[in-house]
Amino acid sequence: MYGAILGDIIGSVFEFDLGPWTKEFELLTEESDWTDDTVMTVAVAEALLEAGKDAAAEEIEAACTRSMRKWGRKYPRAGYGGRFYTWLVSENPKPYGSYGNGSAMRVSAAGWLYDSMERTREAARATAMPTHDHPEGIKGAECTAAVIFLARTGSSKTEIREYVEREFGYDLSETIEEMRARHEHVESCQDSLPKALVSFLAGTDFEDVIRNAVSLGGDTDTIAAIAGAMAEGMYGVPSELKEQARKRLEAGMVEVLDRFELYASFASKNQR
Repeated sequence: MYGAILGDIIGSVFEFDLGPWTKEFELLTEESDWTDDTVMTVAVAEALLEAGKDAAAEEIEAACTRSMRKWGRKYPRAGYGGRFYTWLVSENPKPYGSYGNGSAMRVSAAGWLYDSMERTREAARATAMPTHDHPEGIKGAECTAAVIFLARTGSSKTEIREYVEREFGYDLSETIEEMRARHEHVESCQDSLPKALVSFLAGTDFEDVIRNAVSLGGDTDTIAAIAGAMAEGMYGVPSELKEQARKRLEAGMVEVLDRFELYASFASKNQR
């Protein structure tokens, strides 16, 4: 999950199309900080841990609802969208048909815990359902988790691209330069997933993927969170960047990260 969290932290400085529209920028500054993307990434990870590896989809949905509302209320000023915030404080929360990119930016934990693509996608779908039950919202979550699963289990970028185009139908024909030229702030899965995917596919290492994503402008923290999550599956995350993330996080967030990393490592060994 460090990939998603670092993408959020690094991209946070440039959100709302504040630039930089180039890959040449200071990676981390004193202003670089976590936002709602990190809060919900941690919340979903905790929910999946508490639900357990073999939980039914309905149990995962219920656990995500509880955990997202707990963490969202703990950090109510993290930058949530209006409809999501209403959901957080509602007495009777219901899905609201969102196709926003929030379903994809929070799902990365689902890409690490399961031993099959079918189960990975089922869990990813369940994490989206409490709020983002629009087909595009669900697709964005499934695609992100699927790419992480493929990357961490040894698939090449060519194989990942072919799977994404076949299974999810995203248009990946634009280059980074073409996407950068039309920098606009759009918070939909339909816009953010192709940008994150192309950033990942064109990148040469973890940092390069993040720089690609942030250079596109627009919703930089979320695009970089999604791309960073994918990049972690293929490249891992440099230890110095992990430490920079940990320094910026709250103690409770770090505790969930540590529990998740231990559990995911154990699950991975058992899958071999």
